Amino acid sequence: MTESTPATTTDSGAPVESDEHSLTVGAGGPILLQDSYLIEQMAQFNRERIPERQPHAKGSGAFGHFEVTNDVSAFTKAAVFQPGTRTELVTRFSTVAGERGSPDTWRDPRGFAVKFYTSEGNYDMVGNNTPVFFVKDPMKFQHFIRSQKRRADNNLRDHDMQWDFWTLSPESAHQVTWLMGDRGIPRSWRHMNGYTSHTYMWINAQGERFWVKYHFKTDQGVEHFTQHEADQMAAADTDYHTRDLFEHIRDGEFPSWTLYVQVMPYDDAPSYRFNPFDLTKVWPHADYPLVEVGRMTLDRNPTDNHAEIEQAAFQPNNLVPGIGPSPDRMLLARLFSYADAHRYRIGANYQQLPVNAPVAKVHTYSKDGAMAYRKTTDPVYAPNSKGGPAADTDRHAPPSWHADGDITRAAYVDHAEDDDWGQAGTMVREVLDDAARDRLVDNVVGHLLNDVSEPVLTRAFTYWSNIDKTIGERIAKGVRAKASEKDPKAAQQSNPARTSMQHKA
Repeated sequence: MTESTPATTTDSGAPVESDEHSLTVGAGGPILLQDSYLIEQMAQFNRERIPERQPHAKGSGAFGHFEVTNDVSAFTKAAVFQPGTRTELVTRFSTVAGERGSPDTWRDPRGFAVKFYTSEGNYDMVGNNTPVFFVKDPMKFQHFIRSQKRRADNNLRDHDMQWDFWTLSPESAHQVTWLMGDRGIPRSWRHMNGYTSHTYMWINAQGERFWVKYHFKTDQGVEHFTQHEADQMAAADTDYHTRDLFEHIRDGEFPSWTLYVQVMPYDDAPSYRFNPFDLTKVWPHADYPLVEVGRMTLDRNPTDNHAEIEQAAFQPNNLVPGIGPSPDRMLLARLFSYADAHRYRIGANYQQLPVNAPVAKVHTYSKDGAMAYRKTTDPVYAPNSKGGPAADTDRHAPPSWHADGDITRAAYVDHAEDDDWGQAGTMVREVLDDAARDRLVDNVVGHLLNDVSEPVLTRAFTYWSNIDKTIGERIAKGVRAKASEKDPKAAQQSNPARTSMQHKA
């Protein structure tokens, strides 16, 4: 040990006698219970893993800042979006279905979460690299995630289970078309767009209300892997996207995204041709063009991934004055579910952790609980006459919209052009070119050939024909042709252990 080498200490700061040897009775004797440093090391090791996220378990992120480049104050009074404002932030990118150890390059939507440390409190965006989602009602969300995870019996992921859910949920068609297309596997997190997908409310200083959707457009350009390239990368480097982001930031090549919003006048919503709050739909840019807001740049890597990224807690209920929710059912449910997940996964006081703590001053009556280290002072109740904080209802009225009707369980009320297949079909016919359509067909055929049962397979052909008749026919023809080409002995050859057991039987 040199003069410049720091001395090892216990977690309470006391110096440690040895990094290598436990305390024993003689060189060959038993270990002593009084070796409190050994006990601390073993006990902490047993507890150093926290539960992984349910969806979005595999991921990483970085720190950076957001600079406003355009004046959008006519639409929102939120301090973070006022002209010239610079705000520090943290991001996390992820896959949806895979566990923490799963490959970065599986075909899967990518999470795109941002926490802005604004002067008015934390503002969190949770989104994906797609502008839509698989379901529109939160009752189906848990079931969707389970259909993408592992089976209960053999603990394996199952394409039959996935297609069973998708083909019984026609509202998934638009997102599945995104997933099976080129953007289902981005080349890197730096080369993908991010979308909050949900519709939010913006409120300006005059109290006028607008509906908005967020679009983070990558300044690096959109690039993707083919299925073959992604499979090769999954074998060569399971952490490729994590490594790519870290190394580019380390080397001073800072990725950036330009943030745009679509702005819909408040009164347009009831009569718009699609339900603007349906998470499976987009707003065509011809109707509501993109309006530039600013640029997000990532320029600092975490120094402790667990403390700064794994424990980062993003939650859409972190809203600030000038920004509110919409009647989007999935968003309204997520206002509860994300914060609840963090309380379970990290603990009741997760917002006191440095990565989650706001830069704005906190005046709250929340107190006590495990890992509470923010000082609490009396009075600890409201209302009080002791000088404690008081809510300012006049200045901070809740964002609102008109709603009435009988209590019911019902689907969204359809607008003039609402259906589950239309936008997915438009994407196939008008957005994709011939080469992209060919890759879409190949991707779907390859996915369906993975032990998808006949009843589900038949529904999958109908599903794609509903999206586009020609594409559906090509997929059905491709699956039938490739299935007939399979060597009947291939299944046995792929599992020697099972073949051996069958021979013994």
